[in-house]
Amino acid sequence: MAPRILLDATAVPADRGGLGRYVDGLLCALHAQGADLAVVCQRSDEQRYGELVPGARVVAGPAALSHRAARLAWEQSGLPHVADRVAADVIHLPTYTIPMSTDLPTVVTIHDVTLFAEPEPHDPVRTTYVKSATRTAARRATRIIAPSRATRDELVRVLGADPDRIDVAYHGVDQRAFHRPSESEVKQVSDRLGLHGHPYVAYLGALEPRKNVPNLIRGWVRACEHRPDAPALVLAGGGGWDDEVDAALATVPLNLRVVRPGYLPWPALPGFFGGALVVAHPSRGEGFGLPVLEAMACGAPVLTTRRGPLPEVGGDAVAYTEPDPSGIGAALGDLFDDPARREDLADAAHARAQQFSWKASAEAHLASYQRALDQHRAPRTSSTH
Repeated sequence: MAPRILLDATAVPADRGGLGRYVDGLLCALHAQGADLAVVCQRSDEQRYGELVPGARVVAGPAALSHRAARLAWEQSGLPHVADRVAADVIHLPTYTIPMSTDLPTVVTIHDVTLFAEPEPHDPVRTTYVKSATRTAARRATRIIAPSRATRDELVRVLGADPDRIDVAYHGVDQRAFHRPSESEVKQVSDRLGLHGHPYVAYLGALEPRKNVPNLIRGWVRACEHRPDAPALVLAGGGGWDDEVDAALATVPLNLRVVRPGYLPWPALPGFFGGALVVAHPSRGEGFGLPVLEAMACGAPVLTTRRGPLPEVGGDAVAYTEPDPSGIGAALGDLFDDPARREDLADAAHARAQQFSWKASAEAHLASYQRALDQHRAPRTSSTH
């Protein structure tokens, strides 16, 4: 009999973002695999998850869960009660925290440990909490899921996590949502951005120091400064902060154009990625690199770095650069001048993206849940200290 899994989706933000795409994609694939599922979520998501995973037991948490501090406190006290209520066998926490007061086996996804190398400069309290909670989860969870081999290795190196308790489960990509766009999809996005067919370099993500957006801006300026009809730079997404972004934008010459549309709705992303001259993601640190995979699925030529797991995702189907402005500028310039290479990269990227499915991810998660259950049931050997 399959174990009943309780997935805690209360941390998924209203804008979905990377965590939302992970939870949604995983739940749909687990449901398709016939998993016995229960989901606890914020009240605003109750109907959504009810429709996403029909037949699953969906429990809405208290209204206060929209506030981060209240959600974290509830996770310690309220989540174990929900687990009892739905008769869960395993609890899956899809982000770095676990309840300390449960007797059930816990599986936690730790997406990355980049915060240990590059702490958030403006929020030392949050940085301290996240690092402490991540260390605790890595030590106390029955199993840890890492989205890449690189992240698994960093968990062992940085946190001293037990490699025998870590399971690697790559993210997938929804091939229906992220696909090669039609001409009309490309035109709609281009018009929405006010570009009306003008070429552009696309970036999608948060403005966090590790995303390296200031150096992307500086590199794009270097690649464009002597071009009479230079492509625009579109910085889409939101959240996070990086004071250097504004400083870098202040140096952009008046003849170059930067567009900052904020969040783009999901249906616009194929046109945004697939319509770009290049999708640039020159990150200094990732846990997986979902925007890179999603851009690849849309048939975009992608420029990224060899940092962390990005080569695991991109393989030979993307272009690589060092993360400094001169490297980014040279790599962009080469791609601007070589349409045949851009076309080859687009085809290779689209083909490689087919290898990453939420079905495979769900199978890896199910194996991890079963290991957690087996570990929990195994007789514990006594030890002396």
